[in-house]
Amino acid sequence: MNRERVRELLESVSRGDTGVAAALERLSRLPFVELADARVDTHRALRVGLPEVIFGPGKTPGQIAEIVRALRESDQHVLATRVEPEIAAAVCERLGAGDYEPTARTLWFGPADVPPVGAGTIAIVSAGTADAPVVAEAESVARRFGNKTELVQDAGVAGIHRLLARSESLRAARVLIVVAGMEGALPSVVGGLVGKPVIAVPTSVGYGASFGGIAALLGMLNSCASNVSVVNIDNGFGAAYVATLINRL
Repeated sequence: MNRERVRELLESVSRGDTGVAAALERLSRLPFVELADARVDTHRALRVGLPEVIFGPGKTPGQIAEIVRALRESDQHVLATRVEPEIAAAVCERLGAGDYEPTARTLWFGPADVPPVGAGTIAIVSAGTADAPVVAEAESVARRFGNKTELVQDAGVAGIHRLLARSESLRAARVLIVVAGMEGALPSVVGGLVGKPVIAVPTSVGYGASFGGIAALLGMLNSCASNVSVVNIDNGFGAAYVATLINRL
């Protein structure tokens, strides 16, 4: 249930197309649905503008399917993240539908093309091809949340000319997600080129002293570019979520 759905329901009651009892039945699912293994927040989209998202790890195909059903019965599109291929296949078999993106590991139940509602474009910039899974997660989530996206890939600081060649795309974006491992320098460079919010995503890509992304995380947290904010290691989802909220302002 989101603001638009509630508005449509109230207008339908006002016109006399929907009875009060039927409307109350639909609203009775607010604010959550009690399942055997989860309490599904059907009220979140109404409160914050974006629906609850299913975090896949640790959940069985049956548990994910039940949560999807509960959200779909509340007239919501459903996104699940970090879903492994075999789990996704089992969930889709139970529900008879679903759009799975293997690199992003996202599972989607909704329209193939989500109409853009954001004010501008979210540019997703990556340092190297090894960052592809995090980039794919960020792009998939941003697109499913109704944003126009543009990818600027494999543009790390070791070959800065690759980034500068796309400076027009960087400046045209309303908000930028910058994904990098190793020493995590790319967000600072991008931040110095644009006057837009830059959301930095450190990845766990790198050699031993990268400490699984901690070196990149610390480098980004210590950025000298004042327009850079940082999410957790490999958290493409969190970056896309925040970018979506910024893009809707």
